[in-house]
Amino acid sequence: MNFIKMIRDEVNIVFERDPAARSKAQVLLLYPGVKAIIAYRIAHYLDSRGHHFIADWISKRTRKKTGIEIHPSAQIGKGVFIDHGMGVVIGETAVVGDYCTIYQGVTLGGTGKDKGKRHPTIGKNVTIGCGAKVLGPFSVGDNSKIAANAVVLSEIPPDSTCVGVPAHIVRLGDKRVAHAAPLLKPVADLDQIHIPDPISMELCRLSADIDRIKKKLEDIEND
Repeated sequence: MNFIKMIRDEVNIVFERDPAARSKAQVLLLYPGVKAIIAYRIAHYLDSRGHHFIADWISKRTRKKTGIEIHPSAQIGKGVFIDHGMGVVIGETAVVGDYCTIYQGVTLGGTGKDKGKRHPTIGKNVTIGCGAKVLGPFSVGDNSKIAANAVVLSEIPPDSTCVGVPAHIVRLGDKRVAHAAPLLKPVADLDQIHIPDPISMELCRLSADIDRIKKKLEDIEND
């Protein structure tokens, strides 16, 4: 492994993708996500060659320093950006595809009932919002978006947008899913906010309908 090239590549990718980055030195020295990924690369290299104890020690030390826990046996592609990162947990059999974005508080974990492959496989260019939990040995398709605080418990097809607890798909490609409530506005890349939950939107509509009925009843009573 060419460690110098690996470090340079990680820094360059984050510097290009994060508009808040002012310099590559800042990214290298101050970004916990970059530190965690670099440490993971080293730990994974050692783990794959049978040096499990030292790999695990690097992982645990990195968790203490950055608040990010990545198992040395996990498989993480190139260009993965862990933004902020505090509380991120990536399990032993998890797979993360190239150019994914993972925000703070994300868990790629297991349910406790599976053996062997226990953790999710995340496709390429997937965005996982802060606090989201993806639990189980299933796949999340390429180019999908998982909203903040969503809990994903089953497979997600490519190009999907999912929200809620448990998570449900509200958009597939450029089309709204038939059973979902209308979206307020298009979902932008890396946008964790403007992904409305159709259930809460429907509750708001029902509340508005009740208010209108109450007003009509009051008008009838006043006549």
